[in-house]
Amino acid sequence: MSAAMEPRIQYAKTSDGVNIAYYAIGHGMPLVIMNLPNSHLHMEWQMADVRQTLQAAATMATVVRYDQRGFGLSDRNVDDFSIDHLLLDVEAVLAKLDIEQFTLVGFGVSSPLAIVLAARDPERVAKLVLWPAFARFPKGLAQMAEKLLAMDEADWEFASESLVRYGMGWSDEMSAPAAAALRESIAREKLAQFLEQSRLWDVGGMLHRVTSPTMIVHDKADKRVDLLTAREMASAIPDARIAILDAESRAGRMGQAVSSVLPFLAGRPLIPEQLATPPSGTAVILFADIADSTALTERLGDAAFRAKARDLDATLRTTIREHAGTPIEGKLLGDGVLAVFTSARQAIEAALVCGRAGGDAGLPLHLGLHAGDVIREENNVYGGAVNIASRISGLSAPGEVLVSDIVRGLARTSAGVGFEDRGEQPLKGVSEAVRVWAVVQSG
Repeated sequence: MSAAMEPRIQYAKTSDGVNIAYYAIGHGMPLVIMNLPNSHLHMEWQMADVRQTLQAAATMATVVRYDQRGFGLSDRNVDDFSIDHLLLDVEAVLAKLDIEQFTLVGFGVSSPLAIVLAARDPERVAKLVLWPAFARFPKGLAQMAEKLLAMDEADWEFASESLVRYGMGWSDEMSAPAAAALRESIAREKLAQFLEQSRLWDVGGMLHRVTSPTMIVHDKADKRVDLLTAREMASAIPDARIAILDAESRAGRMGQAVSSVLPFLAGRPLIPEQLATPPSGTAVILFADIADSTALTERLGDAAFRAKARDLDATLRTTIREHAGTPIEGKLLGDGVLAVFTSARQAIEAALVCGRAGGDAGLPLHLGLHAGDVIREENNVYGGAVNIASRISGLSAPGEVLVSDIVRGLARTSAGVGFEDRGEQPLKGVSEAVRVWAVVQSG
């Protein structure tokens, strides 16, 4: 499912008359995800790493996401944010979907809600994930939120970015869209009301009643909960374990989360392609390779060149994931980075960022894009379209992005860039010449 193919939003009505927005995607055991306070079903789907994580989960479960009362696309005109009232929301969604047993994820500050639901109804909650895990609202986050919410309305944009950077460990480049989602999720005044009530939550006395197998996810970049709290939670819940996310980048930590949480939910180890499966069928293919790598190796020395190439390879893969692409793990920089996308616009945007990264690293890149059918085999993709993307890449000047006529046609109304015609180009191993265009950034 691409970014353009968003899940169909539906509504369930609670026993006290509140309309709750939700969607369900995938097949298998229902996976119900709570998320507070940054909850907006439409806006979170626009964030590449969030969307890809949900899509990966949907390959093995029916993912159920909903906006709590007062948030996102659900009814906003509410005043009671007690745990009992908030749990009416999930009960309404479960009833609407006729779900008897499910796996539950408490994300953000939803951990106490998930704990209470699992403790009250242990037969229905098959497994529990708490990310992060706490029984009482973190004091540090409460104090920071209070200070930020006291700021002038004109500083609300800055305050919201500060809140997501501090509270969720978002990197600078991702904090702006995350903060924008928060501002859309709930009105500033209503957020203050929610925080005032939720800071009183304390469900520590219910931890021993949680009998579901539980995974506690601790992100070292998340300032809300320290590792000691996570360990205390794990010791208080009878069948709990901890997954620690300690990668340097947010994309890296999300990858660690997928590799830890999905096998726990599936109840078995997963092979790599189940964690990040390249799409079959038609795809937009990006091929990137270092320009004149032989000369660079001779100038830098083999060890130095390989070290720089490995660092750049990691940067390119992060960039690709941030633009909703799938890097192919069988390809390493030096014999080409290969990635597939479902959107020509996102593929072009990723290629431009990759080109700048290569220039900044002193390893300029050849970059080429083509669209066509690919064949998936294990964790790699093959086919004539892949070969054409590679050949187009080889035609580009260092740092330049060249695209086939097909990609240009797919993207010209949405990419926000221009295209310079490079004419029909013969490609080695391809029977017919291919018309190629150079991407030209406006401004």
